[in-house]
Amino acid sequence: MPATTTTGKTRSRNKIREIASANQRARVLRVIRALPKGKVSSYGAIASAAGWPGAARQVVRLLRQSAGLPWHRVVGAGGAIKLPGESGAEQRFRLRMEGVTFRGARVDMKLHEHKFR
Repeated sequence: MPATTTTGKTRSRNKIREIASANQRARVLRVIRALPKGKVSSYGAIASAAGWPGAARQVVRLLRQSAGLPWHRVVGAGGAIKLPGESGAEQRFRLRMEGVTFRGARVDMKLHEHKFR
């Protein structure tokens, strides 16, 4: 059977995966939009809060693909700014404008980490 041929069952499974993936993306975007000013969360915590534990890299990809999100409120584990160069400087600036404080190069997570329920 050629690789390009798809059976009805395979199409059905692919459609289910697409729907599940779209639902996961929507949940992640909702969680990111729910981050209040002056609070931050890590990529991994957002993935877990959206019901997609272990999907920190997918959160990064969604942030890159989606406009209009408070991207600056999402940081690496332990409050690390993961963006290089000017993007990282802009993230620090935006967070400081919201009253977020830093301990060295990292966000003070004890004061500013958003706790999901």
